Amino acid sequence: MQMKSGLILEGGGMRGVYTGGVLEKLLEEEIFVDYVIGVSAGACHAASYISRQNGRNREVTIGYVNHPEYISVKNLLVKRELFGMDLIFNEIPNSLVPFDYERFNNATEEFVVGATDCLTGEAVYFEKQNRPEDVLTIVRASSSLPLMSKPVEFAGKLLMDGSIADPLPIRKALSDGVTKPIIVLTREKGYRKKRSRFARILPAFVRQYPAIAKKMESRHLYYNETMDFIDQLEQEGLAMVIRPMNLYGIRGIERDQEKLEVLYQQGYQDATARFDELIDFLQK
Repeated sequence: MQMKSGLILEGGGMRGVYTGGVLEKLLEEEIFVDYVIGVSAGACHAASYISRQNGRNREVTIGYVNHPEYISVKNLLVKRELFGMDLIFNEIPNSLVPFDYERFNNATEEFVVGATDCLTGEAVYFEKQNRPEDVLTIVRASSSLPLMSKPVEFAGKLLMDGSIADPLPIRKALSDGVTKPIIVLTREKGYRKKRSRFARILPAFVRQYPAIAKKMESRHLYYNETMDFIDQLEQEGLAMVIRPMNLYGIRGIERDQEKLEVLYQQGYQDATARFDELIDFLQK
């Protein structure tokens, strides 16, 4: 059987800086896999890894987190977006910290981004497009949280956060032929989700997007089942899992740069400490 290596990257908002640290080590060591799949923050960090831009994830997430438009209640009230989506997916990549579309397009990795169809509540996946500039629209869709962002229209679909329908897309990676999955999580070992109160407290949103609301009601069950599956793969030596030991109370909307830097460095150090193990896993 032909071996196919892959990175599977969880979302988690600002907890994703941990993933950024892990990917920075891989960039430094020039370790590039065959396949990368991510949702939400995982997809954001994956893009700069694929475009081979060392340090970019740290600069964008930690360096700009205190920008008045990055995370703002004012944004939420005025634009219905807690995160400054135009800043993050337009101004930063196209002007402030330019994204290298050409290197992204020329990279050899398969890149898959998961999003959620607002009308069906089902996961939809997008591969690298013929137009590399479309990647930011797709990643923006995957990062558009219910009530904190507007849905994104792309390819004839209305899309939201990929973490709603498939928060840990390991099964998608395996179905795409990945035999050497490296899974980067943004929660500690043993974490399991609790049932969301989403549908009970957000009736207006439920009426507008009933399929999303239904998916949110059962999302914890699928997430926990998938985590059990990942734990089993890890125990059997069929997957390598990298996860933070301590999140230091960091939330998905964290703005404390010092805390974020600690978590980023933890990701980098964890990847460093397990680098030989990672190489062995890929080669055996």
